[in-house]
Amino acid sequence: MRERKGHTMDRIEKYIDELMEKSTPDRPIWNIEKILQGVKSKWNYIDGCMIKAILEMYAITKDEKYFKFADAFIDYKVREDGTIDGYDINELNIDNINAGKTLFELYDLTGKEKYRKAIDLVYSQIENMPRTKEGNFWHKNIYPNQVWLDGLYMCQPFYMEYETRFNDRKNYADIFNQFAQVIKNMRDSETGLYYHAYDSSREMFWCDKVTGLSQNFWLRALGWYSMALLDTLDKADVSSDDTYKEAYENMKKAFVELMDAMLRYQDESGMWYQVVNVGGMEKNYLETSGSAIMAYALLKGVRLGFLPESYRENGKKAFQGICDRYLSTDDEGNLHLGGICLVAGLGGSGMRSGTFDYYMSEPVVKDDAKGVGPFLLAYTEMLRLQ
Repeated sequence: MRERKGHTMDRIEKYIDELMEKSTPDRPIWNIEKILQGVKSKWNYIDGCMIKAILEMYAITKDEKYFKFADAFIDYKVREDGTIDGYDINELNIDNINAGKTLFELYDLTGKEKYRKAIDLVYSQIENMPRTKEGNFWHKNIYPNQVWLDGLYMCQPFYMEYETRFNDRKNYADIFNQFAQVIKNMRDSETGLYYHAYDSSREMFWCDKVTGLSQNFWLRALGWYSMALLDTLDKADVSSDDTYKEAYENMKKAFVELMDAMLRYQDESGMWYQVVNVGGMEKNYLETSGSAIMAYALLKGVRLGFLPESYRENGKKAFQGICDRYLSTDDEGNLHLGGICLVAGLGGSGMRSGTFDYYMSEPVVKDDAKGVGPFLLAYTEMLRLQ
């Protein structure tokens, strides 16, 4: 078993090296959406996922190649005045906050003042985001009054880190309230799972006109939300006698309860299905990105003391399940990570309905950062166990 584990880890580090070698800031090999569109990769959440994971690899291994790659990638996009190539805050797209998380670590590592200025620029988008009547940020300006689970991960850990480090915690109440509203409005009491999206206006064709909720429990959305809870808690600075202690504990409770709910649907392979609660349905498949996020959330949740030690085995099983099923070598000796749902959402130009058949219809790809990034984050948690 030890030999197999060492072999797997060697393969993964070779895989990371291959991805970095084949990527430039304009054309990262892991951004399949941009490659398929034939356009330059600008400031986006997909690259943010990958660079965040590469920085985490540096934090664990102290191998300079990871730091140098991440710094060169982000430095290329951030101008000296702190503006960012390809980033328009007026787009009011919450996904664009995600790559801003890399700026905190790079600022600490390099001291480059332009990174500090860029952090403020990204924060200025948060200050201008429109909100639902409950106080949650809209997912995007083009998706008015809508909260998607994905958006909690894209924004809230950055928001919390900024408030903790640079704003004297002035907006902690806002952050905790946004999670409280999601728990209140998007959680299914029967399963303990959360629906992918919520329309506060009850106007969208895909939502239930009474609850405002979409129809299904999409794995990656539940994964993003799990990481949102975990990483936001991790960035909070709350002491035992703190004003925010109760809100913090409520969030922690929500995280633990979500992990318990998800474990009820973990497949014997260690992975989870694309639509979580109907694993036996025809066309449903074991999906990599969401399973990788769950592996990360379980392993990190145990490490931070939020989850019992026994949950570590579930996290390790999830990680190994992905390696066994979807980490493969092609005829030329190149490694690939498969089983990744390319994208899923609600509404938009494609009139995405949120039905089971819709989630089955989206392309399944390999080597996309929405899967590779979380897979590497889970890998860093595995490395911490060595």
